[in-house]
Amino acid sequence: MNIGVTISQRELMEVLLNVAVVRPVFIWGPPGIGKSSLVEHFAAELGLPCVSLLGSQLAPEDIIGVPQIRDGVSVFCPPKMIARDEPYCLFLDELNACSQEVQKAFYSLIHERRIGEYHLPQGSIVIGAGNRAQDSAIVKPMSSALINRMFHVQLKVSPKEWFEWAYHVGIHPHVIEYLQARPDHLWTQPPKTEEPFSTPRSWHMLSDALNEFNRELSIETIEVLARGCLSPDHALQFKAFHKNLNGKFQLNRILNGDARFPSEAADRDLLYFLALSFRAQILKTLPDKKELLKEDHKAFAHRAKALIKELSEISLEMAQLVVADHGEGQVLPGWFTVEVIRDLPRLASKDK
Repeated sequence: MNIGVTISQRELMEVLLNVAVVRPVFIWGPPGIGKSSLVEHFAAELGLPCVSLLGSQLAPEDIIGVPQIRDGVSVFCPPKMIARDEPYCLFLDELNACSQEVQKAFYSLIHERRIGEYHLPQGSIVIGAGNRAQDSAIVKPMSSALINRMFHVQLKVSPKEWFEWAYHVGIHPHVIEYLQARPDHLWTQPPKTEEPFSTPRSWHMLSDALNEFNRELSIETIEVLARGCLSPDHALQFKAFHKNLNGKFQLNRILNGDARFPSEAADRDLLYFLALSFRAQILKTLPDKKELLKEDHKAFAHRAKALIKELSEISLEMAQLVVADHGEGQVLPGWFTVEVIRDLPRLASKDK
């Protein structure tokens, strides 16, 4: 499913408050971005209990129930967790991971809020959620009849909203500080291979691990914890970040001219982290079009070009890493790249 537009967590809550109360809503999105917790939060906001069913673990009889003989006729008795007397929020998680037979069992439940002769109490809400085929998750084609019974939204990760939540729930300060420097690392596309990858959920797991240790950890332990949750590249950069938490190579000090990029071979991992953080800062600060430049932009651009030159003297590869297109949909402003290459033409000689 590709809807073409995406919405943030806050926008999703608005949709649920205005649409889900009258029509069933299906939330699409990659794993680990908070679909389930948002639905639970939504139900709590309305004062409704939230009943979750995991589509990948259901059989048809788990929905329609089993037959019993009453007065000489068979009657299907829906399961107790669904057949309730008071209104509630029914959350059908991983709905598009269930079999075609289970999907058919959901038709009347989703469209009419009914299972056989049982009707969900007035005021009940039905919400579904699932991953996308491109997320390397277990998904099955959803029938057109089921798709047409729901209102569909596609959820995206919003670093700004995640930070607001992270401060509120006590995410470990080192995780917050790292992601403030590299908000692009909050989520990454699930890989095709079997390895950890970074999502809001995996950063939360790392935070929990750091909080549980509750003591000063060695760099080796930090690497073990990070590699157990995050994309390999992000884990190495988090290790480098942690190595320099109170060190002399913090990026803001380098930008202010109070420090220089590390040049020792033993600090290459730290140099890699700082180079990519520097690139992220350029992307965040400079406008795409030169005519939008303000005085503070011009000052930053001048300082950034000087730092790229300094970095190239330490490692041409790292300087090229700052300037190059990484194929991630984020490139430095064209006008800035032209100026850098004009001043340092050897940066354009990177082997393809």
